Amino acid sequence: MMATPGKKTNWFAIVISLIVVVAIVGVGALVVTMNNAATAPAEAPAAGVVNEETGGISIGDGPDVIEEYVDFMCPYCSQYWEGYSEYVGEKVKAGEATLVIHPISILDNASQGTQYSTRAASAAYCVAETNPDAFYSYVDRLFDNQPAESSKGLSDDELAKFADEVGAGDAASCIADHEYSDYVAERTEETPIAPGAGGISTPTIMVNDEFVQLTFQGPETDLEPLLAK
Repeated sequence: MMATPGKKTNWFAIVISLIVVVAIVGVGALVVTMNNAATAPAEAPAAGVVNEETGGISIGDGPDVIEEYVDFMCPYCSQYWEGYSEYVGEKVKAGEATLVIHPISILDNASQGTQYSTRAASAAYCVAETNPDAFYSYVDRLFDNQPAESSKGLSDDELAKFADEVGAGDAASCIADHEYSDYVAERTEETPIAPGAGGISTPTIMVNDEFVQLTFQGPETDLEPLLAK
């Protein structure tokens, strides 16, 4: 009796199957990588004055802590800075207070698509990273030269020019690259909301973890009652 020939192996089908499996595994790995990248926290500035978790940039080391959440296109932030910064600065210089500034961005939609609020906040972090001693002066320049809402805001070149003027010229490339835009966005989402505010607003001011109900009547009225006695 003749032997019955066995079935021929279909190598073509096997190769195709292997290719499909490899492709599925590759796509799965890519999806995992993309998801991890999407959920990974944005890079924080490498500066000791910056709290990576909160985004606060600290000036001074006094026991009273004054926190200011500001948008550099916000006119009320500029008004607050003009009326209160001298008082706060004196407290910091006297070693009585620590000033913590949080650059955030809630007015990007008021700069004709240039995202000025985010760009300015990112630039502030660039300066804090490059030359922490120049940060306060840089904030002062941004408010002194604050663009009007619904304008395009300052250009990246202008932001870099002010950085150079206060001694942080090395921040120019960081400013041009908008290096901390994602970090600004993350920190903005985590901005504490004052009671009754209905959402994130600027300026949001806190003294020793208590929200300040700003009246704009002066620091003696708004800030001093919350300072340690």
